[in-house]
Amino acid sequence: MHNNVRIGMVNFINTAPIHEVWRERRHPPHWHMIEAPPSTLNRLLAEGGIDVGFVSSYEYAQRPRGYRIMADLSISASGPVGSVLLFSRLPLTELNGAVVRLCAQSGTSNALLRILLEDFFHVQPRYQEEAVDGAASLGPEPAAILAIGDEALRLHDQAAWPVELDLADEWRHWTGLPFVFAVFALREDFLARRASEARAVHGELLACRAEGLERLEELSRRAAARVPMDEASCLDYLRGIEYDLAPVKQEGLTQFFAQLIRRGEADAAALPLKIFP
Repeated sequence: MHNNVRIGMVNFINTAPIHEVWRERRHPPHWHMIEAPPSTLNRLLAEGGIDVGFVSSYEYAQRPRGYRIMADLSISASGPVGSVLLFSRLPLTELNGAVVRLCAQSGTSNALLRILLEDFFHVQPRYQEEAVDGAASLGPEPAAILAIGDEALRLHDQAAWPVELDLADEWRHWTGLPFVFAVFALREDFLARRASEARAVHGELLACRAEGLERLEELSRRAAARVPMDEASCLDYLRGIEYDLAPVKQEGLTQFFAQLIRRGEADAAALPLKIFP
């Protein structure tokens, strides 16, 4: 059995306060960071290719019996998130039967969008699932597209779509709660074998977050060049992202999972939340 601890990280701008600091700090040589998009980390955690990592909230809700949520870590928002956006040519109430292109990179964002459109706006679009990458679609031209991460920031700056919906802000409007897009989860079998190592990783992640938030202006300047976007806008964006899992965030996550369970899209064992330590 290998001795490595495989830690999955998303290399998006919104993880910079944890990811960038983690890369700079010294760790035990058997701790290996694996960088990948959210969808890849979801698969790796499910298959045992990583032991712990940032995964979508939706992924946790699919396989809660095999996972535990690390305490006080998330990617979440109590208002507009700025990087999970629906861009539409039509008013949202007119999307019934229209083609809405989902984003292959994020099960959470796709699930949240379906809840918002179907349960809150009471429309039933036709969904296409593919990455928003500028490639020509083989299907009909979409009336709306969902974009996440750095791509959403770029499309927002282009201002080419007449309607733009921030999914986290819309969730807060309807529920009064913050939205948790991702959690740092660990596999139950890893925890059973190596609980002390899991605690050490958890402590280091919390230390990275604390340092990253202290250095937010510096990290935002670095990140701005990657999109690209101006430094002030990047800093405003990062200030809207939250990385804790306070009780109100747990309440928001519980509400999201309850909606998924009601819709038959999640394992009922997702509730109550299982949090480590």
